[in-house]
Parts: sequence; C-alpha cells; structure tokens
Amino acid sequence: MRPTIDQLDFLSARRSDLDELRRQVHPLARRLATRLTQEHHAHRRGPLDFRRTVRASLSTGGVPLETRHKPKRPHRTDLVVLCDVSGSVANFAQFTLLLVLALRDQFQNLRAFTFVDQVHEVTHHLRPQADPAEVMADLAASASYAALWGRTSYGRAFTRFAEDHADALGPRSSLLILGDARSNHGELALGALREMAGSARHAWWLNPEHRRQWDTGDSAASAYGEVVDMVECRNLTQLSEFVHDLL
Repeated sequence: MRPTIDQLDFLSARRSDLDELRRQVHPLARRLATRLTQEHHAHRRGPLDFRRTVRASLSTGGVPLETRHKPKRPHRTDLVVLCDVSGSVANFAQFTLLLVLALRDQFQNLRAFTFVDQVHEVTHHLRPQADPAEVMADLAASASYAALWGRTSYGRAFTRFAEDHADALGPRSSLLILGDARSNHGELALGALREMAGSARHAWWLNPEHRRQWDTGDSAASAYGEVVDMVECRNLTQLSEFVHDLL
C-alpha cells in the first residue's frame, strides 16, 4: 500500500505528491507551535527561589507549604541552515526551509545558505509572512547561484562557507546541514566542517536517504557523521519530530 503523505519519502515523491507535501507544511507548523506552547506552559516554572520560598513560609509559621520559583527565561536559538539544492534533494531542502520559515518566530536569528558547489545566502527569501509558493519559486531560481561547475561538492561548499561566512556561527547558534552526503568521490573537507561545528553550540545533519543507503557508492555519511550528528529524515513525520526536538 502507498504510504500516507506524512510517511512518504521525500526522494520518491511524484509531482502531485510534492504539491500535497507543500500544502501540509503550514498545518504541520501550526500543530508544532501549539504543541510547543503547551509544553512550555507545562514546564514554565524556573529554578527554586529559596529566598522567596522562605519569606512566603513566614505566614505559615516557617513551614514552606508552597514553593516559589524564579521566572524561566525564554530561550530561542540562533539557527544557521546550509542546504544542498542539487537534484532530487532540492525538494527535501525546500520543504525543510518552508517549515523553518513557518516557525521563524521560534528562533532568535535565522540565516540560510544553499549550495551545489558554491555557497549562496538565501536568508532574504525567508521573509516573515511570505507566500510559500513565492518562497519556493525564489529558492528554485536562486539555485543557479549555488552552482559554479554544476557538480555537487560538499568539500568545496564547506571550505567556502568556512572562509566566507564563518561569522554566521557562534556559541549561541545551531548549525543544520541538509543533504544526502553524496560527495561525487571528491574532497570531503572534514577539517572545514569540524571548524564549523566547533564554532556552533550544536551541529546536526539531516539526511533524506534511508540509513541502509548510507556509505553506499559515493555516500560519505559515516565520515561526516563522526563530525556532526547525522539524522535520518525521509518524510514529514521525521522532519516534524526533529524540529520539535530542536526547539
């Protein structure tokens, strides 16, 4: 039986499936936002405020019947997204960017970059309240700027990012890489990736291929997975679970 739309693999989706997946992104974002709000309310108490607890206990003869807590500071991370937009993985990257865009209020700052063998910043396309269809069109049109030779090169992309956009990463930022880790048997630039991951608070890599395909052919998933956390992300269900955990 054909899987439901939320379980359908990004890489095997047909054109009609892509339209349906696109329509599902914003309802998914709303459900995620609602769930996050409920969880934040359930855990809104901060650490114990000892002084206020002691003061409150004076009215009950020194017995602390009710504890007092410090207000919990809201935490919103800075997010830097680096997306492989070559071939079929481009759809996966675009869906992920659309979901991130729909949840943009959850992030302190957001910067997004696309690459094939050249790095191109697309942050300006991810405007708050932007029309999803326009965003998709803008991202598709900008893909030409992410390719110099037209052949995927993770090594070249990581090296250029480390050289030209190192200021995007810092101790408050999380790095999110999107791609299948297929290197065309080229240079991996593990040193550059290690430098990028070391500059960020945390680094993840979402891979739209099934785990059993990792390290087949020109896949360098395990090599890159030794530097950053490699996560299988093949469908909307896995994508929403990851974004929930990220936030």
